[in-house]
Amino acid sequence: MSKEKTGIKIPTPWRIKRYYVYAIMTAIALILPWITVGGNHFFLLSFDKLKLHLAFIQFDMQELYLMPFLLMLMFLGIFGMTVMGGRVFCGWVCPQTVFRVIYRDLIETKLLGLRKRIKNKQQEPDMSKPENKVKKVVAILIWTVLAIIAASDLLWFFVPPEDFFAYLQNPTEHWTLIGAVLGIAAFLIYDIVFLQENFCIYVCPYSRVQSVLYDEHTVMALYDMHRGGDIYDGHEKKYSKQKDLLADQPNAECTACEACVTVCPTHIDIRQGLQLECINCLECVDACTTVMGKLGKPSLVTWSSDYEIVDRKGKTQYFRPKVIAYMVLLVAITIMLGFMGSTKEHMLLNINKETRLYSEKALDNGKVKVDNSYIFLLQNTENEPMEFFFEIIQPEGINGKISIVKPTKPFRVIPGTKKKKIVTLSTTDVLVENDRKDTIIPITIHAYALDKDGKKSEKISVIRHTTFVFPKKSVLERAK
Repeated sequence: MSKEKTGIKIPTPWRIKRYYVYAIMTAIALILPWITVGGNHFFLLSFDKLKLHLAFIQFDMQELYLMPFLLMLMFLGIFGMTVMGGRVFCGWVCPQTVFRVIYRDLIETKLLGLRKRIKNKQQEPDMSKPENKVKKVVAILIWTVLAIIAASDLLWFFVPPEDFFAYLQNPTEHWTLIGAVLGIAAFLIYDIVFLQENFCIYVCPYSRVQSVLYDEHTVMALYDMHRGGDIYDGHEKKYSKQKDLLADQPNAECTACEACVTVCPTHIDIRQGLQLECINCLECVDACTTVMGKLGKPSLVTWSSDYEIVDRKGKTQYFRPKVIAYMVLLVAITIMLGFMGSTKEHMLLNINKETRLYSEKALDNGKVKVDNSYIFLLQNTENEPMEFFFEIIQPEGINGKISIVKPTKPFRVIPGTKKKKIVTLSTTDVLVENDRKDTIIPITIHAYALDKDGKKSEKISVIRHTTFVFPKKSVLERAK
Protein backbone atom coordinates (compact mmCIF):
# COMPACT_ATOMS: atom_id res chain seq x y z
CA MET A 1 0.00 0.00 0.00
CA SER A 2 1.18 3.48 -0.79
CA LYS A 3 -0.06 6.78 0.56
CA GLU A 4 -0.55 10.02 -1.40
CA LYS A 5 -0.17 13.55 -0.03
CA THR A 6 -3.93 13.82 0.51
CA GLY A 7 -3.83 10.95 2.99
CA ILE A 8 -5.97 8.74 0.69
CA LYS A 9 -4.58 5.23 0.55
CA ILE A 10 -4.04 3.95 -2.96
CA PRO A 11 -4.36 0.15 -3.01
CA THR A 12 -1.81 -2.07 -4.69
CA PRO A 13 -2.57 -1.83 -8.43
CA TRP A 14 -4.42 -4.70 -10.02
CA ARG A 15 -1.64 -4.73 -12.61
CA ILE A 16 0.91 -5.75 -9.98
CA LYS A 17 -1.41 -8.45 -8.66
CA ARG A 18 -1.81 -9.75 -12.21
CA TYR A 19 1.99 -9.90 -12.54
CA TYR A 20 2.12 -12.14 -9.46
CA VAL A 21 -0.56 -14.40 -10.95
CA TYR A 22 1.31 -14.53 -14.27
CA ALA A 23 4.58 -15.42 -12.51
CA ILE A 24 2.94 -18.23 -10.55
CA MET A 25 1.19 -19.60 -13.65
CA THR A 26 4.39 -19.46 -15.69
CA ALA A 27 6.34 -21.27 -12.98
CA ILE A 28 3.67 -23.98 -12.74
CA ALA A 29 3.51 -24.43 -16.52
CA LEU A 30 7.30 -24.77 -16.80
CA ILE A 31 7.89 -26.95 -13.74
CA LEU A 32 4.86 -29.27 -13.77
CA PRO A 33 5.88 -31.36 -16.84
CA TRP A 34 9.17 -32.25 -15.09
CA ILE A 35 7.51 -33.61 -11.94
CA THR A 36 6.88 -37.35 -11.91
CA VAL A 37 5.63 -39.76 -9.27
CA GLY A 38 6.50 -43.36 -9.99
CA GLY A 39 7.36 -42.39 -13.55
CA ASN A 40 3.92 -40.81 -14.11
CA HIS A 41 3.18 -37.14 -14.84
CA PHE A 42 0.45 -34.90 -13.46
CA PHE A 43 -1.00 -34.47 -16.97
CA LEU A 44 0.34 -36.06 -20.13
CA LEU A 45 -1.56 -37.02 -23.26
CA SER A 46 1.04 -39.06 -25.12
CA PHE A 47 0.09 -39.92 -28.68
CA ASP A 48 3.30 -41.74 -29.52
CA LYS A 49 3.00 -44.08 -26.51
CA LEU A 50 -0.81 -44.02 -26.44
CA LYS A 51 -0.95 -43.14 -22.74
CA LEU A 52 -2.85 -40.66 -20.60
CA HIS A 53 -1.31 -39.54 -17.30
CA LEU A 54 -3.69 -37.83 -14.93
CA ALA A 55 -2.89 -36.85 -11.34
CA PHE A 56 0.24 -39.06 -11.51
CA ILE A 57 -1.80 -42.11 -12.54
CA GLN A 58 -1.20 -43.75 -15.91
CA PHE A 59 -4.15 -44.72 -18.10
CA ASP A 60 -4.24 -46.56 -21.39
CA MET A 61 -5.81 -45.01 -24.47
CA GLN A 62 -8.71 -47.40 -24.02
CA GLU A 63 -9.48 -45.40 -20.88
CA LEU A 64 -9.74 -42.07 -22.74
CA TYR A 65 -13.34 -41.84 -21.57
CA LEU A 66 -11.82 -39.61 -18.86
CA MET A 67 -10.94 -36.87 -21.36
CA PRO A 68 -14.53 -35.60 -21.86
CA PHE A 69 -14.75 -35.03 -18.11
CA LEU A 70 -11.56 -32.94 -18.22
CA LEU A 71 -12.95 -30.90 -21.13
CA MET A 72 -16.22 -30.37 -19.28
CA LEU A 73 -14.33 -29.21 -16.21
CA MET A 74 -12.32 -26.75 -18.32
CA PHE A 75 -15.28 -25.25 -20.18
CA LEU A 76 -17.64 -25.17 -17.19
CA GLY A 77 -14.85 -23.58 -15.14
CA ILE A 78 -14.30 -20.85 -17.74
CA PHE A 79 -18.04 -20.26 -18.17
CA GLY A 80 -18.52 -20.13 -14.40
CA MET A 81 -15.67 -17.61 -14.12
CA THR A 82 -17.38 -15.51 -16.81
CA VAL A 83 -20.77 -15.56 -15.10
CA MET A 84 -19.19 -14.37 -11.86
CA GLY A 85 -16.27 -12.20 -13.00
CA GLY A 86 -16.82 -11.35 -16.66
CA ARG A 87 -13.81 -11.88 -18.92
CA VAL A 88 -11.53 -12.35 -15.93
CA PHE A 89 -10.12 -15.43 -17.68
CA CYS A 90 -8.96 -13.22 -20.55
CA GLY A 91 -7.24 -10.65 -18.38
CA TRP A 92 -5.76 -12.92 -15.72
CA VAL A 93 -5.31 -16.44 -17.13
CA CYS A 94 -5.30 -16.46 -20.94
CA PRO A 95 -1.81 -17.19 -22.39
CA GLN A 96 -2.43 -14.56 -25.10
CA THR A 97 -2.67 -11.83 -22.45
CA VAL A 98 0.26 -13.20 -20.45
CA PHE A 99 2.50 -13.29 -23.53
CA ARG A 100 1.47 -9.78 -24.59
CA VAL A 101 2.33 -8.43 -21.14
CA ILE A 102 5.71 -10.17 -21.24
CA TYR A 103 6.50 -8.76 -24.67
CA ARG A 104 5.04 -5.26 -24.34
CA ASP A 105 5.50 -4.42 -20.66
CA LEU A 106 8.64 -6.40 -19.85
CA ILE A 107 10.69 -6.60 -23.06
CA GLU A 108 9.69 -3.46 -24.97
CA THR A 109 9.13 -1.15 -22.00
CA LYS A 110 11.23 -2.27 -19.03
CA LEU A 111 14.18 -3.97 -20.70
CA LEU A 112 14.65 -1.99 -23.92
CA GLY A 113 12.82 1.29 -23.24
CA LEU A 114 11.18 1.10 -26.69
CA ARG A 115 7.95 2.26 -25.10
CA LYS A 116 8.26 5.12 -22.66
CA ARG A 117 5.61 4.20 -20.11
CA ILE A 118 3.62 1.09 -19.22
CA LYS A 119 0.62 3.33 -18.54
CA ASN A 120 0.46 4.48 -22.17
CA LYS A 121 -0.47 1.60 -24.42
CA GLN A 122 -2.01 3.72 -27.18
CA GLN A 123 1.17 5.41 -28.37
CA GLU A 124 3.24 3.09 -30.54
CA PRO A 125 7.03 3.55 -30.64
CA ASP A 126 8.44 5.97 -33.23
CA MET A 127 9.99 3.56 -35.70
CA SER A 128 11.53 6.34 -37.80
CA LYS A 129 14.39 6.49 -35.28
CA PRO A 130 17.26 4.09 -36.12
CA GLU A 131 17.81 3.15 -32.47
CA ASN A 132 14.16 2.15 -32.15
CA LYS A 133 14.46 -0.11 -35.19
CA VAL A 134 17.41 -1.85 -33.55
CA LYS A 135 15.47 -2.20 -30.28
CA LYS A 136 12.50 -3.61 -32.19
CA VAL A 137 14.69 -6.28 -33.79
CA VAL A 138 16.23 -7.13 -30.40
CA ALA A 139 12.73 -7.34 -28.86
CA ILE A 140 11.60 -9.75 -31.60
CA LEU A 141 14.72 -11.88 -31.15
CA ILE A 142 14.19 -12.09 -27.39
CA TRP A 143 10.55 -13.01 -27.91
CA THR A 144 11.54 -15.61 -30.52
CA VAL A 145 13.62 -17.41 -27.91
CA LEU A 146 10.75 -17.21 -25.40
CA ALA A 147 8.26 -18.37 -28.07
CA ILE A 148 10.34 -21.49 -28.73
CA ILE A 149 10.44 -22.18 -24.98
CA ALA A 150 6.66 -21.65 -24.75
CA ALA A 151 6.06 -23.95 -27.74
CA SER A 152 8.28 -26.62 -26.21
CA ASP A 153 6.52 -26.25 -22.85
CA LEU A 154 3.15 -26.81 -24.55
CA LEU A 155 4.42 -29.96 -26.26
CA TRP A 156 5.79 -31.29 -22.95
CA PHE A 157 2.18 -32.06 -22.03
CA PHE A 158 2.04 -34.36 -25.08
CA VAL A 159 5.67 -35.47 -25.35
CA PRO A 160 7.28 -35.65 -21.88
CA PRO A 161 10.55 -33.70 -21.45
CA GLU A 162 12.62 -36.86 -21.06
CA ASP A 163 11.45 -38.03 -24.51
CA PHE A 164 11.34 -34.54 -26.02
CA PHE A 165 15.06 -33.86 -25.59
CA ALA A 166 15.96 -37.41 -26.57
CA TYR A 167 14.04 -36.97 -29.82
CA LEU A 168 15.78 -33.66 -30.53
CA GLN A 169 19.12 -35.49 -30.56
CA ASN A 170 17.89 -37.32 -33.69
CA PRO A 171 16.14 -34.50 -35.60
CA THR A 172 16.01 -36.38 -38.93
CA GLU A 173 13.78 -39.02 -37.32
CA HIS A 174 11.44 -36.55 -35.61
CA TRP A 175 10.52 -33.89 -38.18
CA THR A 176 6.95 -33.82 -36.94
CA LEU A 177 8.05 -32.80 -33.44
CA ILE A 178 10.48 -30.17 -34.72
CA GLY A 179 7.89 -28.85 -37.17
CA ALA A 180 5.32 -28.58 -34.37
CA VAL A 181 7.73 -26.58 -32.16
CA LEU A 182 8.70 -24.22 -35.00
CA GLY A 183 5.11 -23.88 -36.21
CA ILE A 184 3.76 -22.99 -32.77
CA ALA A 185 6.68 -20.59 -32.16
CA ALA A 186 6.08 -18.88 -35.54
CA PHE A 187 2.40 -18.42 -34.68
CA LEU A 188 3.29 -16.94 -31.28
CA ILE A 189 5.74 -14.50 -32.89
CA TYR A 190 3.14 -13.33 -35.41
CA ASP A 191 0.37 -13.23 -32.83
CA ILE A 192 2.20 -11.38 -30.07
CA VAL A 193 4.38 -9.03 -32.15
CA PHE A 194 2.11 -8.19 -35.08
CA LEU A 195 -1.51 -9.30 -34.44
CA GLN A 196 -1.40 -8.15 -30.81
CA GLU A 197 -4.76 -7.53 -29.07
CA ASN A 198 -6.54 -7.82 -32.43
CA PHE A 199 -6.52 -11.53 -31.67
CA CYS A 200 -8.77 -10.87 -28.65
CA ILE A 201 -11.01 -8.51 -30.61
CA TYR A 202 -11.41 -10.25 -33.97
CA VAL A 203 -10.19 -13.86 -33.69
CA CYS A 204 -11.02 -15.23 -30.23
CA PRO A 205 -14.63 -16.57 -30.14
CA TYR A 206 -14.84 -16.18 -26.36
CA SER A 207 -15.63 -12.46 -26.61
CA ARG A 208 -18.78 -13.33 -28.58
CA VAL A 209 -19.83 -15.97 -26.07
CA GLN A 210 -19.44 -13.75 -23.01
CA SER A 211 -22.51 -11.60 -23.71
CA VAL A 212 -24.71 -14.72 -23.48
CA LEU A 213 -23.28 -15.59 -20.06
CA TYR A 214 -23.47 -12.15 -18.45
CA ASP A 215 -26.24 -11.11 -16.09
CA GLU A 216 -26.83 -7.98 -14.03
CA HIS A 217 -24.65 -9.30 -11.18
CA THR A 218 -21.64 -10.20 -13.35
CA VAL A 219 -18.57 -8.36 -12.04
CA MET A 220 -16.59 -6.37 -14.61
CA ALA A 221 -14.73 -3.08 -15.05
CA LEU A 222 -17.44 -0.39 -15.01
CA TYR A 223 -17.48 3.39 -15.22
CA ASP A 224 -19.83 5.06 -12.74
CA MET A 225 -21.59 7.62 -14.92
CA HIS A 226 -23.77 8.68 -12.00
CA ARG A 227 -20.68 10.20 -10.40
CA GLY A 228 -18.41 10.81 -13.36
CA GLY A 229 -20.97 12.08 -15.81
CA ASP A 230 -22.29 10.83 -19.15
CA ILE A 231 -19.39 11.19 -21.61
CA TYR A 232 -20.98 9.42 -24.59
CA ASP A 233 -24.24 9.70 -26.47
CA GLY A 234 -24.48 6.19 -27.85
CA HIS A 235 -21.34 5.77 -29.94
CA GLU A 236 -20.68 9.49 -30.19
CA LYS A 237 -18.29 11.10 -27.73
CA LYS A 238 -19.82 14.33 -26.41
CA TYR A 239 -17.05 15.69 -24.20
CA SER A 240 -13.26 15.69 -24.54
CA LYS A 241 -12.54 18.40 -21.97
CA GLN A 242 -13.60 18.70 -18.36
CA LYS A 243 -14.87 22.27 -18.72
CA ASP A 244 -17.29 21.22 -21.47
CA LEU A 245 -18.51 18.33 -19.34
CA LEU A 246 -19.00 20.52 -16.28
CA ALA A 247 -20.90 23.12 -18.34
CA ASP A 248 -23.66 20.58 -19.01
CA GLN A 249 -23.22 18.34 -15.96
CA PRO A 250 -21.97 20.46 -13.01
CA ASN A 251 -21.76 17.51 -10.61
CA ALA A 252 -19.66 15.34 -12.92
CA GLU A 253 -16.41 14.20 -11.29
CA CYS A 254 -14.59 12.89 -14.39
CA THR A 255 -11.50 15.01 -15.09
CA ALA A 256 -11.39 13.99 -18.77
CA CYS A 257 -7.74 13.06 -18.26
CA GLU A 258 -8.34 9.90 -20.29
CA ALA A 259 -5.80 7.95 -18.22
CA CYS A 260 -8.25 5.03 -18.39
CA VAL A 261 -8.18 5.25 -22.19
CA THR A 262 -4.43 5.50 -22.77
CA VAL A 263 -3.72 2.52 -20.49
CA CYS A 264 -6.23 0.16 -22.16
CA PRO A 265 -4.47 -2.63 -24.11
CA THR A 266 -7.50 -3.25 -26.35
CA HIS A 267 -7.87 0.49 -27.17
CA ILE A 268 -11.36 1.12 -25.82
CA ASP A 269 -12.86 3.86 -23.67
CA ILE A 270 -14.40 2.21 -20.62
CA ARG A 271 -16.62 5.27 -20.15
CA GLN A 272 -18.63 4.19 -23.20
CA GLY A 273 -20.05 1.20 -21.32
CA LEU A 274 -19.74 -2.56 -21.76
CA GLN A 275 -17.77 -3.53 -24.87
CA LEU A 276 -16.81 -7.01 -26.06
CA GLU A 277 -13.17 -5.87 -26.44
CA CYS A 278 -12.82 -5.45 -22.66
CA ILE A 279 -10.73 -8.27 -21.17
CA ASN A 280 -11.16 -7.29 -17.51
CA CYS A 281 -7.45 -6.61 -17.04
CA LEU A 282 -8.48 -3.73 -14.72
CA GLU A 283 -5.75 -1.41 -16.02
CA CYS A 284 -8.41 1.32 -16.31
CA VAL A 285 -9.39 0.76 -12.67
CA ASP A 286 -5.75 1.32 -11.62
CA ALA A 287 -5.46 4.46 -13.74
CA CYS A 288 -8.63 6.08 -12.40
CA THR A 289 -7.86 5.01 -8.82
CA THR A 290 -4.53 6.87 -9.01
CA VAL A 291 -6.01 10.05 -10.55
CA MET A 292 -9.06 10.27 -8.29
CA GLY A 293 -6.98 9.25 -5.25
CA LYS A 294 -4.90 12.40 -5.69
CA LEU A 295 -8.16 14.36 -5.49
CA GLY A 296 -9.19 12.52 -2.35
CA LYS A 297 -12.01 10.67 -4.12
CA PRO A 298 -12.72 7.00 -4.87
CA SER A 299 -12.21 5.71 -8.39
CA LEU A 300 -14.87 6.29 -11.02
CA VAL A 301 -13.97 2.96 -12.67
CA THR A 302 -14.46 -0.05 -10.41
CA TRP A 303 -14.67 -3.82 -10.61
CA SER A 304 -18.35 -4.20 -9.88
CA SER A 305 -21.69 -5.09 -11.49
CA ASP A 306 -24.44 -3.30 -13.39
CA TYR A 307 -26.75 -4.11 -10.49
CA GLU A 308 -24.61 -2.09 -8.08
CA ILE A 309 -23.03 0.65 -10.25
CA VAL A 310 -25.31 1.31 -13.23
CA ASP A 311 -28.76 0.42 -11.88
CA ARG A 312 -27.93 1.13 -8.22
CA LYS A 313 -30.30 -1.54 -6.97
CA GLY A 314 -28.08 -2.75 -4.13
CA LYS A 315 -25.04 -4.89 -3.48
CA THR A 316 -23.75 -7.39 -5.99
CA GLN A 317 -24.92 -10.95 -5.31
CA TYR A 318 -21.92 -13.19 -5.90
CA PHE A 319 -23.41 -16.53 -4.86
CA ARG A 320 -26.62 -16.49 -6.85
CA PRO A 321 -28.45 -19.56 -8.25
CA LYS A 322 -26.60 -19.52 -11.60
CA VAL A 323 -23.18 -19.42 -9.92
CA ILE A 324 -24.16 -22.09 -7.39
CA ALA A 325 -25.35 -24.30 -10.27
CA TYR A 326 -21.93 -24.03 -11.93
CA MET A 327 -20.24 -24.89 -8.63
CA VAL A 328 -22.46 -27.93 -8.12
CA LEU A 329 -21.76 -29.14 -11.66
CA LEU A 330 -18.00 -28.67 -11.23
CA VAL A 331 -18.00 -30.56 -7.93
CA ALA A 332 -20.17 -33.34 -9.37
CA ILE A 333 -17.96 -33.79 -12.45
CA THR A 334 -14.82 -33.71 -10.29
CA ILE A 335 -16.26 -36.45 -8.06
CA MET A 336 -17.23 -38.51 -11.13
CA LEU A 337 -13.76 -38.03 -12.61
CA GLY A 338 -12.13 -39.04 -9.32
CA PHE A 339 -14.35 -42.10 -9.00
CA MET A 340 -13.78 -43.27 -12.57
CA GLY A 341 -10.06 -42.57 -12.28
CA SER A 342 -9.87 -44.59 -9.07
CA THR A 343 -11.35 -47.62 -10.86
CA LYS A 344 -8.45 -47.72 -13.31
CA GLU A 345 -7.59 -51.20 -14.49
CA HIS A 346 -3.91 -52.00 -14.11
CA MET A 347 -4.17 -54.59 -16.84
CA LEU A 348 -6.34 -54.72 -19.94
CA LEU A 349 -7.83 -57.99 -21.10
CA ASN A 350 -10.09 -58.88 -24.03
CA ILE A 351 -11.32 -62.46 -24.42
CA ASN A 352 -12.56 -63.73 -27.78
CA LYS A 353 -13.70 -67.26 -28.46
CA GLU A 354 -12.22 -69.09 -31.42
CA THR A 355 -14.50 -69.85 -34.38
CA ARG A 356 -14.69 -73.55 -33.51
CA LEU A 357 -17.15 -73.95 -30.67
CA TYR A 358 -15.44 -76.95 -29.07
CA SER A 359 -13.47 -80.13 -29.70
CA GLU A 360 -14.11 -83.52 -28.15
CA LYS A 361 -11.81 -86.52 -27.62
CA ALA A 362 -12.41 -89.93 -26.09
CA LEU A 363 -10.09 -90.97 -23.26
CA ASP A 364 -8.95 -94.42 -22.22
CA ASN A 365 -11.01 -94.30 -19.06
CA GLY A 366 -14.21 -94.03 -21.06
CA LYS A 367 -14.70 -90.34 -20.51
CA VAL A 368 -14.86 -87.62 -23.20
CA LYS A 369 -12.60 -84.62 -22.95
CA VAL A 370 -14.26 -81.39 -24.16
CA ASP A 371 -12.02 -78.41 -25.01
CA ASN A 372 -12.92 -74.76 -25.64
CA SER A 373 -10.24 -72.46 -27.04
CA TYR A 374 -10.00 -68.67 -26.60
CA ILE A 375 -7.78 -65.81 -27.71
CA PHE A 376 -6.69 -63.68 -24.75
CA LEU A 377 -5.40 -60.23 -25.74
CA LEU A 378 -3.70 -58.80 -22.65
CA GLN A 379 -1.87 -55.50 -22.07
CA ASN A 380 0.35 -54.54 -19.15
CA THR A 381 -0.42 -50.90 -18.28
CA GLU A 382 2.21 -50.71 -15.53
CA ASN A 383 5.71 -49.30 -15.95
CA GLU A 384 7.56 -52.58 -15.42
CA PRO A 385 7.34 -56.15 -16.79
CA MET A 386 4.87 -58.36 -14.92
CA GLU A 387 4.06 -62.06 -14.67
CA PHE A 388 0.39 -62.82 -15.40
CA PHE A 389 -1.86 -65.82 -14.97
CA PHE A 390 -5.54 -66.51 -14.45
CA GLU A 391 -8.04 -68.85 -12.88
CA ILE A 392 -11.59 -69.96 -13.53
CA ILE A 393 -14.31 -69.12 -11.06
CA GLN A 394 -16.41 -72.24 -11.35
CA PRO A 395 -20.01 -71.63 -12.46
CA GLU A 396 -22.84 -72.75 -10.22
CA GLY A 397 -25.42 -75.33 -11.21
CA ILE A 398 -23.16 -77.69 -13.18
CA ASN A 399 -22.11 -81.23 -12.37
CA GLY A 400 -18.36 -80.93 -12.74
CA LYS A 401 -15.32 -78.72 -13.07
CA ILE A 402 -13.70 -76.73 -15.89
CA SER A 403 -9.88 -76.66 -15.85
CA ILE A 404 -7.08 -74.75 -17.58
CA VAL A 405 -4.97 -76.97 -19.80
CA LYS A 406 -3.12 -74.23 -21.70
CA PRO A 407 -1.08 -72.29 -20.68
CA THR A 408 0.26 -74.27 -17.75
CA LYS A 409 2.35 -71.57 -16.10
CA PRO A 410 2.44 -67.73 -15.74
CA PHE A 411 3.66 -65.71 -18.71
CA ARG A 412 5.62 -62.47 -18.86
CA VAL A 413 4.24 -59.25 -20.43
CA ILE A 414 6.35 -56.12 -20.86
CA PRO A 415 4.79 -52.63 -20.49
CA GLY A 416 3.08 -50.93 -23.40
CA THR A 417 2.69 -54.04 -25.57
CA LYS A 418 -0.23 -56.35 -26.25
CA LYS A 419 0.29 -60.04 -25.55
CA LYS A 420 -1.74 -62.55 -27.57
CA LYS A 421 -2.25 -65.84 -25.81
CA ILE A 422 -4.15 -68.95 -26.93
CA VAL A 423 -5.98 -70.37 -23.92
CA THR A 424 -7.66 -73.77 -23.73
CA LEU A 425 -10.21 -74.71 -21.09
CA SER A 426 -11.23 -78.31 -20.68
CA THR A 427 -13.48 -80.68 -18.79
CA THR A 428 -13.89 -84.47 -18.61
CA ASP A 429 -17.08 -84.22 -16.58
CA VAL A 430 -20.59 -84.30 -17.98
CA LEU A 431 -21.48 -80.74 -17.06
CA VAL A 432 -24.97 -80.75 -18.58
CA GLU A 433 -27.11 -83.47 -20.12
CA ASN A 434 -29.07 -82.06 -23.05
CA ASP A 435 -30.51 -84.30 -25.77
CA ARG A 436 -31.51 -81.52 -28.15
CA LYS A 437 -28.71 -78.92 -28.39
CA ASP A 438 -25.32 -77.72 -27.20
CA THR A 439 -25.35 -75.83 -23.91
CA ILE A 440 -23.74 -72.41 -23.44
CA ILE A 441 -22.42 -72.14 -19.89
CA PRO A 442 -21.48 -68.65 -18.56
CA ILE A 443 -18.06 -68.67 -16.89
CA THR A 444 -15.94 -66.08 -15.11
CA ILE A 445 -12.21 -65.57 -15.67
CA HIS A 446 -10.08 -63.97 -12.95
CA ALA A 447 -6.83 -62.69 -14.48
CA TYR A 448 -4.12 -61.37 -12.18
CA ALA A 449 -0.46 -60.42 -11.89
CA LEU A 450 2.01 -62.08 -9.59
CA ASP A 451 3.96 -60.04 -7.08
CA LYS A 452 7.66 -60.52 -6.31
CA ASP A 453 6.83 -63.38 -3.93
CA GLY A 454 4.86 -65.20 -6.63
CA LYS A 455 1.54 -64.50 -4.94
CA LYS A 456 -1.60 -63.04 -6.49
CA SER A 457 -1.57 -59.25 -6.66
CA GLU A 458 -4.65 -57.72 -5.09
CA LYS A 459 -4.14 -54.50 -7.04
CA ILE A 460 -3.48 -55.84 -10.54
CA SER A 461 -6.38 -58.13 -11.36
CA VAL A 462 -9.48 -58.07 -13.53
CA ILE A 463 -12.64 -60.09 -13.90
CA ARG A 464 -13.94 -61.04 -17.35
CA HIS A 465 -17.03 -63.00 -18.37
CA THR A 466 -17.18 -65.43 -21.27
CA THR A 467 -18.88 -68.75 -22.14
CA PHE A 468 -17.99 -72.43 -22.29
CA VAL A 469 -19.86 -74.47 -24.89
CA PHE A 470 -20.67 -78.05 -23.84
CA PRO A 471 -21.86 -80.45 -26.55
CA LYS A 472 -25.21 -82.20 -26.60
CA LYS A 473 -25.55 -85.84 -25.52
CA SER A 474 -25.42 -87.35 -29.03
CA VAL A 475 -22.03 -85.70 -29.73
CA LEU A 476 -20.56 -87.18 -26.54
CA GLU A 477 -21.86 -90.64 -27.38
CA ARG A 478 -20.47 -90.47 -30.90
CA ALA A 479 -17.04 -89.40 -29.60
CA LYS A 480 -16.85 -92.54 -27.46
